[in-house]
Amino acid sequence: MIVDSHVHFWQIARGDYDWMTGPGTEGLAPIKRDFGATDLRPLIRDAGVDRVILVQAAATVAESAFLLQQAEATPEVAGVVGWVAMDTPQAAADLERLAANPLFKGVRPMIHDIPDTDWMLQPSLNDAFRAIQERDLAFDCLVRPAHLANLLILLRRHPDLRAVICHGAKPEIAAGAFDDWAEAMARLAKETGAFCKLSGLITEAGADWSVDGLRPYVDHLLAVFGPERLIWGSDWPVLSLTAGYGDWWQAVGTLLAGLTEAQKAQVLGDNACRVYRIQ
Repeated sequence: MIVDSHVHFWQIARGDYDWMTGPGTEGLAPIKRDFGATDLRPLIRDAGVDRVILVQAAATVAESAFLLQQAEATPEVAGVVGWVAMDTPQAAADLERLAANPLFKGVRPMIHDIPDTDWMLQPSLNDAFRAIQERDLAFDCLVRPAHLANLLILLRRHPDLRAVICHGAKPEIAAGAFDDWAEAMARLAKETGAFCKLSGLITEAGADWSVDGLRPYVDHLLAVFGPERLIWGSDWPVLSLTAGYGDWWQAVGTLLAGLTEAQKAQVLGDNACRVYRIQ
């Protein structure tokens, strides 16, 4: 089974997609519209993708409830990674309520938008991390390279947390930055049990992206995490700002060509099923 582990649905009129508004967001114009199952279905059909995971795109519990409604109405959706206010007293109660729905598979705070890079280490999050583990949920880590030192501290502190690093930690591919990111990712792979999503890399490479430009980053992730801890995802529709769904699918096929069929199966679906508890 092929699983796209990172897809977004949104309805603009819901009004809580703060990252789409304000100065500096003009480049997002092509995706400032509704996206849902009708848009996605022909794309995954052409690629041969069987199931998808919906991932939060707003920092509200209301959006998590919206995504669960979408999941219940969309057979292709295998689960939802939602959001709760992890640094508040109601986090555990919100998690309990959301996790009552078997389609709720994980939690993702929007760490990359939080100015304080130490946010993830504050003691007020401990109850939420405990609740995530007690409910057998995944923790999606939406981070940038600047967060990786703290992420290592966090995951050492919570060694049983089933963590998934989104988008390869958003390496600055367009700027050619590699060494510091590569060293930090190697440490995370070696010293923690974290998984890593093979997603979002075309966006970080920008309009001039190429398979050859992505290859050093993908090869490094394969080398340090291994096929058994990499999880493919598209990051659609954000992906569409830079490339088509089919473009990324074909690029991944080329970048993973050196793997065995069993290893490809791990990256393209088996690992997502394992991490997000998909039957």
